[in-house]
Amino acid sequence: MTRSNGERLLEANGVELCVETFGDRAHPAILFIDGAAASMLWWESGLCERIAARDRFVVRYDNRDTGRSTSYPPGRGEYTFSDLARDAVGILDVLGVRRAHVVCRSWGGGIGYIAAVDHPDRVASMTFVSTSTDEPGLPPPSPRLAERSAPAPDPSDRTAVVDYVVATARAYAGDSVYFNESATRALVERDVARTRDIASMLANHYGAELDGPTGGGYADITVPTLVVHGDRDPVFPLPHAEALRDAIPGAELLVLAGVGHELPEPVWDVFVEALVAHTDGGRS
Repeated sequence: MTRSNGERLLEANGVELCVETFGDRAHPAILFIDGAAASMLWWESGLCERIAARDRFVVRYDNRDTGRSTSYPPGRGEYTFSDLARDAVGILDVLGVRRAHVVCRSWGGGIGYIAAVDHPDRVASMTFVSTSTDEPGLPPPSPRLAERSAPAPDPSDRTAVVDYVVATARAYAGDSVYFNESATRALVERDVARTRDIASMLANHYGAELDGPTGGGYADITVPTLVVHGDRDPVFPLPHAEALRDAIPGAELLVLAGVGHELPEPVWDVFVEALVAHTDGGRS
């Protein structure tokens, strides 16, 4: 496996962002963007190492209000998805990466969407994981999602926060055959321990303005696009992925059997093979 090059704090787009890279920067770059309240740890290091071992330069980072990156007072994030897309481009600038293959998940799909449309010269390909176009008429979340969700914890009680995030991850996995509670708890404990402000992490992303791209829509994404989705996703049922595939010219859909709103280790081999093939095409 190709090990981490280590975390670093860098200045990009006027904020401090924590970034970690894997592999040789001479290889094609893959930039991972995660979802709401999720630090870069949710793109697990083992997955990043597997991809880097396939001659890719992997970049993961903490979005604002997660992990070690810039944090705002709870309820006062006051940034837009366009700001977050500029953060991603700013990271590429600091790392000296001209173009990256962007992989975005869930809520982070909105960030990748803006990057692809408004910063097309910086995006070599797109991969959307467990996300949606959010267009009218798509099926709502599973009713069981609310039934399985836990009440919000006291942010000062770290044990309660860990329990809450684990319960949320379990609910989002839905009827997945792969959810691993012990591994998830270990990840959450590491995540909570390194987070600057837990209250902000739990709240601020949900107040960010989803402003959308200014340069067009999904039909204007011209780079190769892969949509990856679990067939048991309770947050965005599979028709969301089909709508996303249909909205982007030439997009392809990879359905992960038995998977919810997650990317569990038992399907990493399938995901890595698909991503390596999708990002084949030389140095970026």
